[in-house]
Amino acid sequence: MKKLINDPADVVKDSLLGVEAAHPDHVRVDHANKIIYRKDAPKQGKVGLISGGGSGHEPMHGGFVGLGMLDAACAGEVFTSPVPDQMMEATTKVDGGAGVLHIVKNYTGDVMNFEMAAELAAADSGIEVKSVVTDDDVAVQDSLYTAGRRGVGVTVLLEKIVGAAAEEGRSLQEVADLAAKVNAQGRSMGMALTSCVTPASGTPTFDLADDEMEVGIGIHGEPGRKRLPMASAHDVAALLVDPIVSDLPYGQGDSVIAFVNGMGGTPLIELYIMYQEVAQLLDKAGITVARSLVGNYITSLEMAGCSVTLLKADDEMVRLWDAPVNTPGLRWGA
Repeated sequence: MKKLINDPADVVKDSLLGVEAAHPDHVRVDHANKIIYRKDAPKQGKVGLISGGGSGHEPMHGGFVGLGMLDAACAGEVFTSPVPDQMMEATTKVDGGAGVLHIVKNYTGDVMNFEMAAELAAADSGIEVKSVVTDDDVAVQDSLYTAGRRGVGVTVLLEKIVGAAAEEGRSLQEVADLAAKVNAQGRSMGMALTSCVTPASGTPTFDLADDEMEVGIGIHGEPGRKRLPMASAHDVAALLVDPIVSDLPYGQGDSVIAFVNGMGGTPLIELYIMYQEVAQLLDKAGITVARSLVGNYITSLEMAGCSVTLLKADDEMVRLWDAPVNTPGLRWGA
């Protein structure tokens, strides 16, 4: 294992020190609780948005804290859910009097711990909390870490769109309803060319031969639908897009935000090749790409591979997508 770290036990702690040093204009960090806050949180009268999960998926979630996205992100250990105390602390600290929305990926630990934190915050502080659980992965119905579909790429798009709505001063119910709508209209699927190596283990999460690829993987290295011989970008795009399009389903005349995401170890040149293949498939299906996003936004350490997310977007979603955002991991118009 070759990694630019000090002690494997200190990876998250050291990383948060780096986030604080690199982005003092955007965030502040509570190192005792491993929480990244928007620098000006809490914003009075604004719905607070918090998310979080295991570390190792950067820039999600801490990289999306700031204007137009999250107010706080809780960092668990690598591939391990944050604990309820972290989530409760973040909930109380971002509440500006308008309530707090928890954005939760559908992994058993995340869901259970966020539910507990919401109950504690309501009981102890009287804060109104609502939650949305993202479950957009079409690859498998259940997995090693979930009951139901996994929450993956739609989480990034949701945090941006709902973040813009909260910035406009919408109520907690309105923000929660929009979050549920975004989740319902998005689908994702991913694939891997290599495994990742967690700092604590020092060994690959799974074995994959040089001439093989895993289709339908999760962001923690969970197995997917099938293991296949290595194929061209053209063929891989079809393996990802076809199940997504048929699941919602998407159809001729639909407009989407198309997101091609890198898993951490795939160069941007290859992600753009993949995006071109995805765009051609959508064009043939009569599906219009209203907006696109290409890059490493929800990763699995150094895993090579990619995922595709399509969000069926109406004019309001596109407007909120275009609204200013200024975070370490995503910024425009601000």
